[in-house]
Amino acid sequence: MYHYRKGAGAERELIKMFSDRGFMVIRAAGSGVNSLSPDLLAFKTTAQYAIESKAWENDRLAIKRDQFENLKKWNEITGITTLIAWRRNRERWVFIPLSVFREAKESYTIGWEDAKLIGRDISDL
Repeated sequence: MYHYRKGAGAERELIKMFSDRGFMVIRAAGSGVNSLSPDLLAFKTTAQYAIESKAWENDRLAIKRDQFENLKKWNEITGITTLIAWRRNRERWVFIPLSVFREAKESYTIGWEDAKLIGRDISDL
């Protein structure tokens, strides 16, 4: 239950951040329950983003293979830019394109330092 509350809180934080920047935001039904769709959809004129949020404290973020591949498929079919939003406590949100994750045996991964270098800030979206 703790992880659900933490995840839902992170999603609400992102909704507010995007809304404050003039985006219209939709939180996906079943977010956090299944891996078939991203957590959030954010729209503003010609900018469209599908966001999977991760509030994770480790130095490395690993996303299960099936979830990551569903996000890649979502990106390909919809044409909506799909990003992973990752935040650690007392750190900023980093928005990471799927293309920079490394494929591992059971997951796709990225380290926090790489994510900060490669990822975008919300002000850049």
